[in-house]
Amino acid sequence: MTSDTIADMLTRVRNANAANHRSVVIPASRMKAEIARVLKEEGFIADFTVSGEVPDEVITITFKPRTARGRALSGLRRISRPGLRVYARKSELPRVLGGLGVAVISTSQGLMTGQRAQRLGLGGEVVAFVW
Repeated sequence: MTSDTIADMLTRVRNANAANHRSVVIPASRMKAEIARVLKEEGFIADFTVSGEVPDEVITITFKPRTARGRALSGLRRISRPGLRVYARKSELPRVLGGLGVAVISTSQGLMTGQRAQRLGLGGEVVAFVW
């Protein structure tokens, strides 16, 4: 039993990507599916699917193939964790690698990137950085 399932998801994705796996299977939750949706919308992963029955649902994340320029997904980092929650106002949303990466923000209107939250004038919990 893990206390931080989001960090577990990010670690599984980071490890599978580093080991050049084509896909990774993780236990499903609504928050994890939303994080996978944001990763797909931003072009870091090729696709994701949620399958199985309710108690045993899993998310299968398929990575983009490696190109001459490198991987589409270079790194993931959990920011807000159960022991130390990190929140940002709409005027203080973080930039990742000078704008090359994406901050995943949990707002009152759902999970979205920091750029989209800024356009909508929303703040929220800084879930993770992706680059």
